[in-house]
Amino acid sequence: MKTNRLEAFSDGVIAVIITIMVLDLKVPHVATFEALLAMTPQLLVYGLSFAVVAIFWVNHHHLIEKCRHADPGVLWSNNNLLFWMSLIPFSTAYLGENCHAPLAVATYGAGLTLTAAAFTLLQIVVGRQDLQDEARKLFFQRLNRKAAFSTGLYAASVGLAFVSVNVAFAIFVLIPLLYFWPESRAAMKE
Repeated sequence: MKTNRLEAFSDGVIAVIITIMVLDLKVPHVATFEALLAMTPQLLVYGLSFAVVAIFWVNHHHLIEKCRHADPGVLWSNNNLLFWMSLIPFSTAYLGENCHAPLAVATYGAGLTLTAAAFTLLQIVVGRQDLQDEARKLFFQRLNRKAAFSTGLYAASVGLAFVSVNVAFAIFVLIPLLYFWPESRAAMKE
């Protein structure tokens, strides 16, 4: 099976995820600067979550371009990814309302850990489609190392949330920055 239906379905689900996140932002009942200022935590968490979802979407796009065909392993691992991504609006809203609560921070970190792990699994499945191509194999090994590092950091944020919410937040900001950093030219060839 070709990958165009898989990509279209995934794009639709991700668009709904972003829509749900923005609809969770509640408009202040009074038109004052203080009321807007009180929304700062929700707006910051929304911005962070939007960036995370956008990064997953961009990387998903590039990954599916490298997919040889949409076999059952790709389809089910993609659905697994979309399931965990669909929970990001919940953890975003929960964290936005309780940004200093360790449990809310840990919940957000756990959701991102499971989403990152699901993306890594999809990446592994796609990477195994042509093991005879040595350049492709090396390319996916590099991607998988970066994904494992990010997943590990997200996992660490869960426990660290109960020690310091600020350290957990630093991890939440660091990982998107790692993905904004341009890849080397050699890694991008394939």
